[in-house]
Amino acid sequence: MSKQTYRICLCFRRGFRLKVAEAPPEIKSLFERYSENGIMIVDHLHRFLMEVQGEDKATKENAQAIIDTMKEFMHLNIFHRKGLNLEAFFRFLFGDLNPPQSPSLGVHHDMTAPLSHYFIYTGHNSYVTGNQFSSNSSDVPIMKALHRGVRVIELDIWPNSTKDGVDVRHGRTLTTPVELIKCLMSIKEHAFSASSHPVVLTLEDHLTPDLQAKVAEMVTETFGDLLYTSGPEGLKEFPSPASLMKQLIISTKPPKKHLETKIVKEKENESQKGKDSADEDAWGKEVPDLKPALEASDKQDETEEGEDHLDEEDLDDEDSKTQQIAAPEYKRIIAIHAGKVKGGLSDWLRVDPNEVRRLSLSEQEFEKAIKTHGAEIIRFTQRNLLRIFPKILRVDSSNYNPLIGWMYGAQMVAFNMQGYGRSLWLMHGMFRANGGCGYVKKPDFLLTIDPSNEVFDPKVRLPTKKTLKVKVYMGEGWYLDFHHTHFDLYSPPDFYTRVGIAGVPADTRMEKTRIIQDEWTPIWDEEFEFPLTVPELALLRIEVHEYDMSGKDDFGGQTCLPVSELRTGIRAVPLHDSMGEKYKNVKLLMRFEFV
Repeated sequence: MSKQTYRICLCFRRGFRLKVAEAPPEIKSLFERYSENGIMIVDHLHRFLMEVQGEDKATKENAQAIIDTMKEFMHLNIFHRKGLNLEAFFRFLFGDLNPPQSPSLGVHHDMTAPLSHYFIYTGHNSYVTGNQFSSNSSDVPIMKALHRGVRVIELDIWPNSTKDGVDVRHGRTLTTPVELIKCLMSIKEHAFSASSHPVVLTLEDHLTPDLQAKVAEMVTETFGDLLYTSGPEGLKEFPSPASLMKQLIISTKPPKKHLETKIVKEKENESQKGKDSADEDAWGKEVPDLKPALEASDKQDETEEGEDHLDEEDLDDEDSKTQQIAAPEYKRIIAIHAGKVKGGLSDWLRVDPNEVRRLSLSEQEFEKAIKTHGAEIIRFTQRNLLRIFPKILRVDSSNYNPLIGWMYGAQMVAFNMQGYGRSLWLMHGMFRANGGCGYVKKPDFLLTIDPSNEVFDPKVRLPTKKTLKVKVYMGEGWYLDFHHTHFDLYSPPDFYTRVGIAGVPADTRMEKTRIIQDEWTPIWDEEFEFPLTVPELALLRIEVHEYDMSGKDDFGGQTCLPVSELRTGIRAVPLHDSMGEKYKNVKLLMRFEFV
């Protein structure tokens, strides 16, 4: 090896040397304020938890438990037996004992209200392993979704190749089938692995009456006492999640006694040109803004009001001029009746005081509806269930902005959980609330009508309720979780953080720190303020990227957190990969304050 080559190797090795992370200046200052002679004893730590961290219910026993736990993890020669030194204090703040959401909260929302009063963690085409056109159908993504806490699973059921059994597959595509019974058995086994709250199965039914009878038999034999039934006439009011613990609920269009149907072809007047997938894939861009959805031209609408429209649940009517006698066994297992009534949008959204039901609208139908019938949608969702599903052109399993649905009270914002991108991160963030049980109580303003008979209007800018101050101190863990040449072949990475709010249009905004060059443990020490008019619907978005002068910036981690459950004070914020899986070591040290 020549001398010149040898020198290059030495430079390469020096460039990747990891600097030991040190506490930022503000952390050092706080330690000096809450310690004596370089030691933070129990009384000091207790005062710090109450005054800085906002933990007004913290006890000295809590403080002692932290000190005892840190003793187990800190090496004896850097840990004082009476309390925390600076390094131990810093590691406590930057460790698993100090998350941004309180682990003790658990399920804390009122769970005794009707199902229509909750946002529900909802999957779309839950059996698809990849794209919507040519990937395999399997029970594996169903199991994964249930383990993440998803509470609504969608199954498209079709006759098998010999017409004597039932498969699950995405019809009219190249997706491979999976047997329905396999999906049902996996659902029974895994439904309550992450949450004991009820699981709803939405069926997109393409079956003949004899196969519907087979489905009824399979469902009742597989689920047994876990199956919730409501009687043949449907529900007059939805039961509560608390009353349905560890129950499985079937929702689909109930078959009529004599069914005469027709197929209506769906029109797509929207030019695609790959914009949806490009937006989700481009790390440097924002979540799609709500304004285009609210202001889009009528030229992009799929149908005119009053026309018949083909949604996923209308596809069950395959034979256009045949009469069928419905299977009574099948009708009995359907607890939540779904489907559109005759007429147009106003008819679909009419509230029946004697019956509750589920209505499904495509992403595009809903975007049109909120322009002309926003108030009616909110009134409808106060009593009934509304499901929104991705448009058919999302063959890559991308998703739309879920806030469009949530801010109008839609409970079932159906997502491709096997997908990717910022929209899915928002979905993950919303359902980190309420102990991750898959049900989040809707804000009161979406459940009430004011004395003047008006309802909440998300397009109206309201006064600021509170301001969230976010300080980004530093980050660490990339050196351990990424290969050392992942970001740059010849030097440490150049990280920056993006932080902002996803919520109603008035609150949605993103900010960005400066770029810290050549540093595995970057210290930004920057603060941002976010005025919030509707904090109840706000999600805190956090992303880290590595600046690349020659191309697209590299992804370095993300998370999304419900603002309503943020703990004030200095917190360690774990980051996740692009699919939502938590990294082992990558995290940020941040501070949150409400003013």
